[in-house]
Amino acid sequence: MRLSSRIAAIVSAAVMAGGVSIAAAPTAAAVSIPSACQYEWYNSHNAKATTSVNLRTGPSTGYKSLGILSKGTGFTHHCLAYPNGTNWAWGKVTSGANKGRTGWVAYTYLTN
Repeated sequence: MRLSSRIAAIVSAAVMAGGVSIAAAPTAAAVSIPSACQYEWYNSHNAKATTSVNLRTGPSTGYKSLGILSKGTGFTHHCLAYPNGTNWAWGKVTSGANKGRTGWVAYTYLTN
C-alpha cells in the first residue's frame, strides 16, 4: 500500500473513531514563489552548481549577492525568470555553506 493511501486510511479511522479535528499542513512542495518568476515548475528541480556562482536577491547581476555557491553545491529550483534574455532560477540551497538560503542563480551555471 502506498504511503499516501496508508495515511488516508489512518486519518479516516481516527476521524470516525473520535471526531478528530484535522488541520491540513502545507506540503514540502508548497513554497512562496516570488512575483519575478515567469515560469513555475510543476515539480521542483534538483540541480548542482557547475562552477562558483553568486546566489542573488533578484534575477540579474544587478541584485545583491547573498553568498557564493561553490561547484557541486546543491540547489533546488522552483521557477525561472528570464529578464533581458537570460534565464535565472529561483530556489533553495540544499548543501554547502549557504544551505537553507533561498535566492536566484543564473541558470547557465546549474546542471542536473
